Amino acid sequence: MTKKTPTIQDVARHANVSTATVSRALSVPEKVSEATRARVSEAVRVTGYTLNQAGRSLRQRTARTILVALPDIRNSFFSTILDAIEREAASRDYGVLVLNLYFGHETVRRLENFLLSNRADGLLLLDGSLDTHTLRTLSAQAGDIPIVIACEDIRQSGFHTVVTDNIDAAERATEHLINSGHRQIGHLLGPEHNVIARDRQAGFLRALDKHGLPAPTEWQLRGNFDTESGFAAAARFVSMGARPTAVFAANDESAIGFLSGLRQHGVICPRDISVVGFDDLGFAPHYVPPLTTMRQPREALGRMAAETLIDTIEEPDALPTPLRIVLRSELVVRESTARIAQPEPVSVPVRGIATS
Repeated sequence: MTKKTPTIQDVARHANVSTATVSRALSVPEKVSEATRARVSEAVRVTGYTLNQAGRSLRQRTARTILVALPDIRNSFFSTILDAIEREAASRDYGVLVLNLYFGHETVRRLENFLLSNRADGLLLLDGSLDTHTLRTLSAQAGDIPIVIACEDIRQSGFHTVVTDNIDAAERATEHLINSGHRQIGHLLGPEHNVIARDRQAGFLRALDKHGLPAPTEWQLRGNFDTESGFAAAARFVSMGARPTAVFAANDESAIGFLSGLRQHGVICPRDISVVGFDDLGFAPHYVPPLTTMRQPREALGRMAAETLIDTIEEPDALPTPLRIVLRSELVVRESTARIAQPEPVSVPVRGIATS
């Protein structure tokens, strides 16, 4: 049987230290104690671990490869972004590695192991679930590896950031329904702890507040950025007494699931309800009815994020202060929204108004 090649994790276990400590002891030995250096050196000897050329390339920033970490590779939203990242990287002679972080509490451990054990010159992070302290620690452990945050915002992170205008775009989507005569407007939410979902809910509520319109909690339906949650929300919607005449969905996939579920209950769009989505995914113009939605500039987001990361890799001090780029989304009006000729008097459920 072929003997397994020893890894940095094997060294860490034998020396009873973290992989980050092993990495520091091998790359910047002056930053660890003499006793720790001795334990790591002995563990390297015993395990037979070899600090190969790939590892040296990582520390010397010569791999010409970037790591893209995203929350769920199954989500079709990321396809255009990844394509743009790869095209920009290839144009500058960089390769791209993709890491799927859809593993709950294992996210930080997997990302740490990947940065310390694999070959990348920088990290492009599309996941907003990590906190600033964790990111700074990961960067330091990997030899101050450059990090650019994109898509899902992490505010006050101190890293370069490229995002879209989720709050403003959600407000404009809701304004479109208000300008079409709707006064009873619901919201199909995204995941509860997702920063994008919270921002889009905030924009929705801001538009209603500006026009003095109600936002009952019953009209804000829980969702999860997928068709299944949208379909389930439709069943809750039809069971309501007083229903909204329009719904702003936090993304296109949940909007499509919602419309499909409504159709099964005999509720037809836009005859009985208007629906606006978010993202303008490839299927949005081809659904029946074609979906009104906010078009995110996903290609520009991916390209500019990759460009910013590679610029930082090649000239670390070129941008001394964190760069923050916010791209504007575009309202695309299709047939899933219609004007109400005579707005009905506002009728709301008796259980109260949402304030946040």
